[in-house]
Amino acid sequence: MVSRSPRDGQRAGQRRAVATIGDVAAAAGVSRATVSRVMNGRSTVDAAIAERVRDVAAELSYRPSNAARSLALGRTQTVALVVPDLGNPVFQQILRGVMAGAAEDGYRVLVADTVEDDQQEGAIALEARLRCDALVLVSPRIGDAELSALVADVEPVVLVNRDAGGAAPSLVVDYEDAALQVVEHLVALGHRRIVYLGGPVRSASDELRRAGLARARAQHPDLEILDLPAGPDIQAGHAAAPAVLATRATAAVAFNDLVAFGLLAGLNEAGVAVPADISVAGFDDIELSRYATPALTTVAVPQAELGRHAWRELHAVIDDDAHPARSARFTPSLEVRGSTGPVPQGPERVHVTDDDAVVPPPEEIPAAAPTWVLPTGTGADAIVLTCGDGLELARHDTGDRMPQVHARRPYLHPVHTLAGVPLTDVSPVDHRHHYGVGIAVPDVNGTSYWGGRTFIEDVGPTLLKNHGRQTSTGVRIEGTDDPGAGRTLVEDVIWSDEHGAPQLREERRVTARLLPPRPGSDAAPGWVLDWRSTLHADHGPLEIRSPATNGRPGAGYGGLFWRLPIAESTTVLSAAGTGETRAHGSTSPWVAFVQRQGGRSTTLLLVQPGQVRPWFLRSAEYPGACPALAWDAPLLVPDGGATRLDLVAVLLDSALTATAATELAAGLTDGGLPDEGVAAGGDASGGVRR
Repeated sequence: MVSRSPRDGQRAGQRRAVATIGDVAAAAGVSRATVSRVMNGRSTVDAAIAERVRDVAAELSYRPSNAARSLALGRTQTVALVVPDLGNPVFQQILRGVMAGAAEDGYRVLVADTVEDDQQEGAIALEARLRCDALVLVSPRIGDAELSALVADVEPVVLVNRDAGGAAPSLVVDYEDAALQVVEHLVALGHRRIVYLGGPVRSASDELRRAGLARARAQHPDLEILDLPAGPDIQAGHAAAPAVLATRATAAVAFNDLVAFGLLAGLNEAGVAVPADISVAGFDDIELSRYATPALTTVAVPQAELGRHAWRELHAVIDDDAHPARSARFTPSLEVRGSTGPVPQGPERVHVTDDDAVVPPPEEIPAAAPTWVLPTGTGADAIVLTCGDGLELARHDTGDRMPQVHARRPYLHPVHTLAGVPLTDVSPVDHRHHYGVGIAVPDVNGTSYWGGRTFIEDVGPTLLKNHGRQTSTGVRIEGTDDPGAGRTLVEDVIWSDEHGAPQLREERRVTARLLPPRPGSDAAPGWVLDWRSTLHADHGPLEIRSPATNGRPGAGYGGLFWRLPIAESTTVLSAAGTGETRAHGSTSPWVAFVQRQGGRSTTLLLVQPGQVRPWFLRSAEYPGACPALAWDAPLLVPDGGATRLDLVAVLLDSALTATAATELAAGLTDGGLPDEGVAAGGDASGGVRR
């Protein structure tokens, strides 16, 4: 080690002067050029000398001057990233990817935001380039000729979301294919009238989306895609909501997720349900998409990976010894979530007038038997119940798209009358974990198959990580085409707890048949849905509980639950009298929801054909009901035993009176429905009610 003395003129207590390259050179006994080569990592200096220089530099706390080094090397070790809107999370993620890659190679990133101003974009990019070594240009809005001239002025440059025509490395997302994926998904759900909310006028990625929409039109001649100008942000989507509703489209595809968020907010303010009244989809899959209400169906783009890849190409351009790729294409993938669903069969709940709501006369009601149709392909195909000439009465959903906190489970939705009026709702604002018609139980051996919060005595409703899952393991169709007998969807379902361990096995049988016209009645006939589920305790004994059995009086919900949509008016009928308070907790053999919406009346009649359990029922807060498995005491099913849930539903395009409901319910239960050896209360199969 070379000995040194304090600098001349430095006294005790004085601020220490910053060491210079000359100080290091003098102390190490080498030239300033040698110090420069060592500190810049050059390998042309003898190893022993280089080590001595580094030791001296460390002892003197010497730090090379970035400005001086930039002048010497002709580089600033910085690059600039130019984006049209830094508030867009997509561009934020691209920036994050560029910064992560650049930092690993000792570079820093400057950011310039053009605020969607294509008139100033070129000048902003050129100014940014003058301050750094290279440029990443993201989604430029300028025209092709202007872009070509700009690339020549600012190179080295890499483009993201824009093709430079070979003039510079380009990273392009295949938004044409993305748009096609979205439309194919919506078409599979039955949508034929779709509105597109367009992006910025000079956006190249918007042009690619439109090319994909054009391909979809060519492949589906019956498809109508309407075009509405919007923009790139939440405000644009919110402002477009009235225009979207005016088109009477059944689905909307937004330029990006931000526009979709704004549209969702506007629709919610207008009282329009998504996806019950209209489906909404976006592009990009920003982080907030899965947390929207409902979760947004969108096309996932690898945003951070775009940034990292952009840096790799830019670094290859800066490094004269590397060979950058001239172009790279990224293929996005569709993320199907809760904001898209089947096309509504009936009138929209908000923007339909009384004159539009015309109930078909009885002679137009199809006479063919309802038929379950299994999917023939992959993707969005579902099991559907059809009747007559393509009339869809019900759709089976596996529940795979539910949030885990909602307790994923198979269910039916939408379920329509013969005139096409939906009598189910899914994930409504008042209770997001309500899904059409399905078996939802709040407490099976401590696992929730209901969704949402769990009621804990002396604590109240608490969100726990105890949500189980019902998984369909196989389906088949049984029965004949006899309209009076109907066909049966048989489904095997495994109930697994929050840890994935199986708790019970369910055999589900859902039969559909037409209801014969009633003598002397001018009302349109209806159809019958007969649901029977047998729960087998194959994996140990079961203790089925409810909030009521856990200390919350009157909250005995849990079982085969039917959630209806909110209507202009809802009247509850039962053998115990008219109104929610009479029906709730009663052992009436039947209950009926008579609703009026958009100038038309419907009735949902729910009948318990076997043992009558107390009804859990709501109509004021929301319309829904189920025969309660554990009304005031737990339902115990021993190991190897079973219990059954039976419910017969009649869907009518008319308003029933209490007398007519009583007669119709009696006609459905008189003569007996086949028992199949399992008692509804569980006595014949080992289930014990206490």
